[in-house]
Amino acid sequence: MSASTIIPIIPATAPSARALPPANGAISKPLDTLRRPLRDLRISVTDRCNFRCTYCMPRSVFTPDYPYLARSELLGFDEITRMANIAVGLGVEKIRLTGGEPLLRKDLPTLVAQLSAIPNAPELTLTTNAALLAKFAKPLKDAGLNRITVSLDALDDAVFKRMNDADYAVSQVLDGIDAALKAGFEHIKVNCVVQRSVNLNQVLPLAQHFRASYGGGVTLRFIEFMDVGATNGWRMDEVVPSQDLVQLIHTIHPITPLGKHYAGEVAQRWSYDDGAGEVGFISSVTQPFCSDCSRLRLSTNGQLFTCLFAQQGWDVRSLLRDAAVDDAQIAARFAALWQQRGDQYSALRTSLTNDIPKVEMSFIGG
Repeated sequence: MSASTIIPIIPATAPSARALPPANGAISKPLDTLRRPLRDLRISVTDRCNFRCTYCMPRSVFTPDYPYLARSELLGFDEITRMANIAVGLGVEKIRLTGGEPLLRKDLPTLVAQLSAIPNAPELTLTTNAALLAKFAKPLKDAGLNRITVSLDALDDAVFKRMNDADYAVSQVLDGIDAALKAGFEHIKVNCVVQRSVNLNQVLPLAQHFRASYGGGVTLRFIEFMDVGATNGWRMDEVVPSQDLVQLIHTIHPITPLGKHYAGEVAQRWSYDDGAGEVGFISSVTQPFCSDCSRLRLSTNGQLFTCLFAQQGWDVRSLLRDAAVDDAQIAARFAALWQQRGDQYSALRTSLTNDIPKVEMSFIGG
């Protein structure tokens, strides 16, 4: 892929969905065609966001009259909980609530409480831009949410506002992190997507801030800019390889690599040699981790996606709303879908994949 490779910005649309494949009899803890288990379910609870980040929901596409999903198209809390319960029976150990911005979904703590009441409840996590987190941190903790991941792409207000394109200040995000820590959340993660010409100069300030603050309770992670969807104008020459970021930070604050916490962990973990916590790097462009991917995504309107870079989803909403279809039948078809999965987009990424239409990240979560 050449350095100037670019994916043009085109209007975003919700993808059409296929019917789930028929059941094949095998249900418990299915493996896909590459022998990968199903461990993680990411659930998008809204397709709306209060930010207009250029790499996710650029204002030029997501305009004030953009046709978001109607309320009737969204999965209700009982439907989401039913799907989560089925997924746990198939081996899911972690559920992450995403969006859009999940804190925009009305009464979100109610959904968290329902999910936390599932028998053998999985770990419940949330990804948020944190602009509203100061208000919701305690209710979410009280409802049973286990962990939070915050998106923050700059420490400098001017750079951050230019990136979020919605006039939100860094202080609002930091206030959200403070509120989450005060509410009792531990091991908060902060994700920064790095674009060479946009916020590369923020890497060291962010590293300095989070290594020196919060007593090791917050871990910063840098993410390579990805070609998700078709509206973010992705360019290969805007990708800063994680290896370069490791060297950049190491020259100022020496770091040492750490082992994985678990199979399928996407971040490469490094510890500061002076004991000031950890920093992580997610390298899906230059060092793909498809071979260990155990994630399935459920969209806001009830489509299942077997890859972040998928072209089309699989309809489960119609089954959830059919009184004649029980949980066992959905589980069997759910398992059959996973068993036919062979996705490994990042491992196969070339210039030939540029023109493949992909679902927008705001529709299925990151």
